[in-house]
Amino acid sequence: MAILNINDKSYDIDKLSREARAQMQSIQFVDAEIARLTASLAVAQTARIAYLNALAPHLTAANEVKATLQ
Repeated sequence: MAILNINDKSYDIDKLSREARAQMQSIQFVDAEIARLTASLAVAQTARIAYLNALAPHLTAANEVKATLQ
C-alpha cells in the first residue's frame, strides 16, 4: 500500500479518485521540473563565477573609471 502524506495526514494512494491521482502526477511533474531548473541555475551560477574569475586578470587599474564627486 502506497501512502501519500499531505498536511500531516496520510492517504492510501490506491483509494484516491482518478482526478486526485492525476493531480498527484501533476505535482510530481512540477517537483521534477523545479529540481531540473534548480540544477540548471546552479550550473549557470557556477559558470558566471568562472567567467568573473577569468575576467579579473584582464582588468587593470588603467581601465578603472574613477568615481567623481559632483
